Amino acid sequence: MRAHYQDPGAVRRRRIAAGLTQQALADRAGLSKGHVSGIERGLAGASAPALGRLATALACEVEDLMAPVPAAATR
Repeated sequence: MRAHYQDPGAVRRRRIAAGLTQQALADRAGLSKGHVSGIERGLAGASAPALGRLATALACEVEDLMAPVPAAATR
């Protein structure tokens, strides 16, 4: 099992809301289209620098792309 901390759905929703294709987002973030696709499908993780570039390309904060912290983990 892979531990990915970004929320694939959040990345995809923000990309679509921004009117970007996966290729356009990949170009803006300096990633490959395949990597963006893998991130959105939950098959690939994004490093901290890559998350930062995605957030910049999507005009949001890195935390907007992160999976919510389970309630049990905050206790």
